[in-house]
Amino acid sequence: MSIALIVTIVLVMGVIFVNGWTDAPNAIATAVSTRVLRPNFAIGLAVIMNFLGALVMTYFNAQVAETISNIVNYEAQGLQAAQVALAASLFSIVVWAVAAWFFGIPTSESHALIAGLTGSAMALGGVAAVNMAEWSKVLVGLIVSTAIGFFGGYLITKLVVLCFRNVPRRKANKFFTYGQAFGAAANAFLHGAQDGQKFMGVFMLGLYYNNLAEKTGNGFTIPLWVMALCSLTMGLGTSVGGMKIIKSVGMDMVKLEVYQGFSADLSAAICLFLASVLGIPVSTTHTKTTAIMGVGASKRLSSVDWKIVKEMLFAWIMTFPGCGLIAYLMAKLFVAIF
Repeated sequence: MSIALIVTIVLVMGVIFVNGWTDAPNAIATAVSTRVLRPNFAIGLAVIMNFLGALVMTYFNAQVAETISNIVNYEAQGLQAAQVALAASLFSIVVWAVAAWFFGIPTSESHALIAGLTGSAMALGGVAAVNMAEWSKVLVGLIVSTAIGFFGGYLITKLVVLCFRNVPRRKANKFFTYGQAFGAAANAFLHGAQDGQKFMGVFMLGLYYNNLAEKTGNGFTIPLWVMALCSLTMGLGTSVGGMKIIKSVGMDMVKLEVYQGFSADLSAAICLFLASVLGIPVSTTHTKTTAIMGVGASKRLSSVDWKIVKEMLFAWIMTFPGCGLIAYLMAKLFVAIF
């Protein structure tokens, strides 16, 4: 096993761990904020469901991993340069994600991954190294997840209020309590399915550049041991905690009641499921946060703390150029050194 492969695997595992640490808490944030689930129990639930989502969904449908593995082409500059550039992109993601966690900003590791891969590829081969046909799916996912998340949260909340207007409050809250607990589990499962696959695609690229994997058609046949390793690592990352992110998403941005938390979780779950089936890489952070915004706006616009929203939007916007630039510079540096 080459040193380059060892470094790549360590970095991939590091990025997956950080993803579970910083990104996964978004899935359970609303259930914690509405007190449906206790923080420690919710984090334990997220650990299990992230693991199962990454493992089970990838086994049956690995289209998201295929999209990520084809989004850039490092090979034109040779396998050695490709390995170095891939390592540079992963290093940039870890730096960006840890900085975001430190400030409690729910930035997207999905966007960071795509930005990192793109920046390092451009450092080697310019714009020609980026597969724009696959990259277009990222833009589609960005638009679709925003629309479905926000308007889905808005419309589902309105529909819930209409359907339950004559139901006694205690009876309705009991239904929404169970519904939101299920929704939190579903969101954690689908987070694992989406983000787990993205990093499995990168893991397979590392093996491929070391002649340890072969492409089958447009993607890879992902071995079961890779699925299990990536799933377990994400689960371990989630177990570290993430209360800063839970506080920003579930507690500070909008004060939610149980029925609103249920509506946000349902909207996000629908969007993530459709994207996973269609092979569109979307940000679970982006999807869940816009769903919460939509739920808050359904009551009145002032229910949303737009200062928090602006900070999140700024972080999302800056992820592509910021993380991409770090990856570009790291790739240039690493290639020059190695």
